[in-house]
Amino acid sequence: MATKANIVLMPGDGVGPEIVAQAVKAMNAVAAKYDVAFKTTEVAIGGAAIDAHGVPLRPEDLAICKKADAVLLGAVGGPAWDNIEVALRPERGLLALRKGMGLFANLRPVAVNDVLAHTSPIKTEIVSGTDLVVVRELTGGIYFGKPSGQRTTSKGRAAVDTMRYREDEIARVVRLAFELARTRRKQLASVDKMNVLATSRLWRSIVEEIAPNYPDVTLEHVLVDAMAMRLVRQPSRFDVVVMENMFGDILTDEASVLAGSIGLLPSASVGATRGATDNRRRGLYEPIHGSAPSMAGQGKANPVGTILSFAMLLRSSLGLDDAARDIENAVEATIEAGIRTYDIAGDLTPVSTDAFGDEVAKRI
Repeated sequence: MATKANIVLMPGDGVGPEIVAQAVKAMNAVAAKYDVAFKTTEVAIGGAAIDAHGVPLRPEDLAICKKADAVLLGAVGGPAWDNIEVALRPERGLLALRKGMGLFANLRPVAVNDVLAHTSPIKTEIVSGTDLVVVRELTGGIYFGKPSGQRTTSKGRAAVDTMRYREDEIARVVRLAFELARTRRKQLASVDKMNVLATSRLWRSIVEEIAPNYPDVTLEHVLVDAMAMRLVRQPSRFDVVVMENMFGDILTDEASVLAGSIGLLPSASVGATRGATDNRRRGLYEPIHGSAPSMAGQGKANPVGTILSFAMLLRSSLGLDDAARDIENAVEATIEAGIRTYDIAGDLTPVSTDAFGDEVAKRI
């Protein structure tokens, strides 16, 4: 009996439609090989939704996403929508989607392909062998704490932002990170600033309380400033790294340069498991790069991040590990065959976005 999966496609803006189309090619190859019946629904988000409906995400479209097994997104935003009011900016659609779907953790794998290690701005001997996953808490911390705002005082303007965390918010993302570490090299680094911040002291306390439940996982604590240094000095040292929202926002951007191109990296934003015995999670999957509007329609976008995001979707939301591995192996084989998009071509003749997607699909 065929496995059935309900997937929402959100191409979005800029190069989004081009790169999502390549992931669909991989989807079709998986469907044929593994007898999976994918039902896809396309939904507008970001600038495309603003142009079509006047808002970055309609409530009825959010409802469609909440009922799906998973959502695959391209990118949102661009200069065409820079001057509209903040509440209607394309990025607001993405925030509403994450909140509406109950997604509390963002997973960003960073793996350096040996044949591309020379494209990294960091020395090859440093980045070689890097294979880590950053787990970022997504719904708490300074971005959501109250009070937050700016006011005028007798001494001039003043502003405040509040970093706030509850025990349950920390515990659920830390447990997820421990569980992920168990499936990899069984090493977890927890990043905080406990020597300064009360929220970090709470964070470290909860990590220590949870750790005995995972005696097979080696835990270390790293201060965030030290982590910023170690990511560029010894990135291959790390396996799974977990941290709060703002630290994750900053350090994942730093980690993104290790692989050589931001176009290579996928991400997943996930929520709770479906049940006590079902480890699958509903999630939103997207490449970490932006909409790159200046590249749109030119066939120059790198679809690897999107194709690998679909592989993460297969693994985390559908439990199709073998199919996910086939896609990852197909991407690696395509790159090693010298088939490269413009950002990673170097001295080789680059291929188009479509051509690269075709080559990956052939190898699945």
